[in-house]
Amino acid sequence: MAGGLLVATSCDKDLLDKTNPNAPSTAQFWKTEDDAVKSVYACYSGLQQFACYYRSWHFMAHRSDESYSQSPFVELANFTRFVTPDNNFFISSFAWNDYYRTIFRTNQVTTRVPAIQMDETLKRRLIAEAKFVRALSYFDLVYFFGNIPLIIEEPVVTTRVGQATPAQVEAQMIADLQAAIADLPLSYPDAEKGRATKGSAQALLAKVYMQQRKWADASALFTQIISSGQYSLVPNYLDNFTDANENNRESVFEVQFTGSVLEVGQGQDNASASESHDRPNFFGPPGATFADVQPRRWLLDAYTDSTVSFAPGSTTRHQIDPRRDISIIHSGNPDRFYGKTFGQWGWNASQQYWRKYLNDRTRTDENFTSGINHRVIRYADVLLMQAEALTEQNQVSAAVPFINQVRTRTSVNLAPLTGTYSQAQLRQMIRMERARELSGEGTRWFDILRWGLMDDQAGINELRTRDSDFTNFRLGVSKLLPIPQRDIDIDPNIRQNPGY
Repeated sequence: MAGGLLVATSCDKDLLDKTNPNAPSTAQFWKTEDDAVKSVYACYSGLQQFACYYRSWHFMAHRSDESYSQSPFVELANFTRFVTPDNNFFISSFAWNDYYRTIFRTNQVTTRVPAIQMDETLKRRLIAEAKFVRALSYFDLVYFFGNIPLIIEEPVVTTRVGQATPAQVEAQMIADLQAAIADLPLSYPDAEKGRATKGSAQALLAKVYMQQRKWADASALFTQIISSGQYSLVPNYLDNFTDANENNRESVFEVQFTGSVLEVGQGQDNASASESHDRPNFFGPPGATFADVQPRRWLLDAYTDSTVSFAPGSTTRHQIDPRRDISIIHSGNPDRFYGKTFGQWGWNASQQYWRKYLNDRTRTDENFTSGINHRVIRYADVLLMQAEALTEQNQVSAAVPFINQVRTRTSVNLAPLTGTYSQAQLRQMIRMERARELSGEGTRWFDILRWGLMDDQAGINELRTRDSDFTNFRLGVSKLLPIPQRDIDIDPNIRQNPGY
């Protein structure tokens, strides 16, 4: 009997040696054009992960002076206050993991797709899309963490790379984006919207140049985007923050989400997980959301526009900026939020809450399944960056029309700037215009980084006037997040950032 059992087992052992059609191996997968297309979908999917634009990115970007936290989750509140005792705090350590998982996928595409026999034009485009996603991932990593491992080939288990300097990472981003620009189209059919375009790559490359303060290089790219005819400001400012008006003419690049029913879990990286995200569940008012991140009072007050007073000899005029009530929930906002007015909710009149990206017009509360796409780069941002790049080159009069395009959007309709301004005056006006136009969208952290406000005590003192959390900011330390200690323990080539 024992011998017979052994024979049967021996004869039928191949029954256990089967290929799972739902999980093809690396050797099986990289064969066809369809494989190449799917591999790039996986790159975009990486941006939807828990610690990327699904959730963590928003917490990391909102350590700027426009936001603060009163969250009962003490570690999270401290994280926004530049108090980070735990070098493995899940917000930043998960981001490290998820961004590198996304980069791994892009490296697979750039390594393996070139060998696939397929349409060459499509092949070049897919590789360009992967390089765009890789550059976007490194953009966030380098400006959050500083010196980071720079991996641009498909690694194996034993792969170890040293840390690259920010300048080396920027050089790689520039190379990736320059290559991508050449092979990306200006636009896609409606069924393909959401993919990176030539304008997406040009705008991200220009943003790298802006962080490097290479104003002329950035301005040249913005000129190409503006003259392409592909983009314009949508008349209704609100259309940039709802799920009903996604991928519109103002969108240069956005991460795609859908409000699908949660299946496996929030932010999970598998085929049956939700395609939604949960920023609104943490960034809205109490009762309907967790209210973990709130706007600072100075920002609310900044929407009382007196910009025209900078014009020599002019009479100061004050006008409430219509973008205020689309951006911020406050006691003076007459709208209804999740079916109730501010007073009906019983919220503290001295508090204010973020409104952008909320589903308050269509739901009674938030959950973990928001379907609103996150707009990573908007055309309004491009116009204001062009104004900034020109101003920094002392081309002040050339910069003003780009600011006015944003100010005179149909639904905003603020008075255009008509005076004569010095470089210093217009610089400050642009900074305030960016605060109002882009509030709550995560751009502010990269702005104050570019403006050098976190580089010396004078800059920190200015930030403290708007955000008391900067009292805890340590020069030479707090500008960068700690590299997760567990990764340092695994790889001795990785060194911790100073001060942690």
